[in-house]
Amino acid sequence: MNEAEIKERLAAFLGEHDPDGDRLEFLRARFDAGLAWVWFPEGLGGLGAHRELQQVVERELVNTPQISAGLQGIGLGMAAPTILAFGTEEQRRRFLRPLWTGEEIWCQLFSEPGAGSDLATLGTRAVRDGDEWVVDGQKVWTSGAHHSRWAILVTRTDPDVPKHRGMTYFICDMHAPGVEVRPLRQITGEAEFNEVFLTGVRLSDDLRLGEVGDGWRVAQTTLMNERVAIGGAPTRRGGGMVASVLDAWRERPELRTHELHQRLLSLWVEAEVTRLSGARLREQLAAGHPGPEGSGMKLSFARLNQALSGFDVEFRRELGYGDWTFRRSEDVDFYGRDPGYRYLRAKGNSIEGGTSEILRNIISERVLGLPSEPRVDKDVPWKDLPR
Repeated sequence: MNEAEIKERLAAFLGEHDPDGDRLEFLRARFDAGLAWVWFPEGLGGLGAHRELQQVVERELVNTPQISAGLQGIGLGMAAPTILAFGTEEQRRRFLRPLWTGEEIWCQLFSEPGAGSDLATLGTRAVRDGDEWVVDGQKVWTSGAHHSRWAILVTRTDPDVPKHRGMTYFICDMHAPGVEVRPLRQITGEAEFNEVFLTGVRLSDDLRLGEVGDGWRVAQTTLMNERVAIGGAPTRRGGGMVASVLDAWRERPELRTHELHQRLLSLWVEAEVTRLSGARLREQLAAGHPGPEGSGMKLSFARLNQALSGFDVEFRRELGYGDWTFRRSEDVDFYGRDPGYRYLRAKGNSIEGGTSEILRNIISERVLGLPSEPRVDKDVPWKDLPR
């Protein structure tokens, strides 16, 4: 399928569906027409087309009802590609449509108080009981858990094998008895993420993604997609965080200095390199699943966002940071709020989705082929690991 064929299909779709009508019905129809993710298979929100053709769809439908990328980010960028890769046909048809339309919001139950950067040490247990699994444990840094209907969950099902084995991946019902969500206040004053306690939570076996004990391989698909979702999203030239900085630069000529101008030029070049690298990465994605290259994009995104938001606050230094009173966050907005929020929120970019330190290890080992760090616990049964 080429660009002309996509445009023809879009014209026919808009001729049959009024963008000014019911928002949800329009989004459902768009999914059914294969215009949600054009690279997904037909019948699952896609057309089996080239991934880059999605940009054509977004341009043509820019003035129609839109999904919330912030609110639905985990579902769109992490849960959906994992369900597509490892889900049964029944799971794909059950979950992908309401995920994309926003009828069901998703969160990610991965990190634990003792298992963050080294996720494979996680201890949340899932014990089989007939056709169900009983889950007990604690997760942390769970963005959006307070408004989520479903979660992607990694558990320990066999403690007698090394940590990277004996893990199993589930879809977790966030409304199930035994799921408790508690807010965590962050530096911005918001509670965007949470800690989640799982006590005797029963999940039917048909909510399992992948084989029993193969959870690490399934989780790797999620994590690679997560890094692409965070760092490799399409951005127009001069868009993203640099757009806010450029707006301030144009609006406040009296604050400009030669030193700031030179710094801004360097940041512009870095933003363009990052944007073009992202375009190259997405071309690779069209041919298959994301690889370790996405870690480089996420690393660049974090560093650039922090540098740009720091420059913005320094340039508009008289504005202060704003009023950071405690509140529940319903959406994540990296670019649409004031400079103080962006500066503080960007500090989390080098932690979420894998810390920058861990990503450098991945890049050095899996992209550059450098020797890996010694791992003395690699073949030790999980139950024998010191905790």
